[in-house]
Amino acid sequence: MSWGTEVLAGVRKIVLMEHRMETLTEQVKQIAVSCQDLDRRLVRMEAKFELLERMATPTSRRSLPEKSEK
Repeated sequence: MSWGTEVLAGVRKIVLMEHRMETLTEQVKQIAVSCQDLDRRLVRMEAKFELLERMATPTSRRSLPEKSEK
């Protein structure tokens, strides 16, 4: 192979790698958006479960302390 052919093959590889990197970058952005959405949904579910747990456990009524005789 001549040096011109080698240079052309190298440039093609670089262009192909650049295209693949752009594709991967876009996919990573989409995954990040999905993760953020899932995180928000998980936080809302956790809050609902905490509220249900608080509502399900009986709260003991606190009484006033007894009067001390002094």
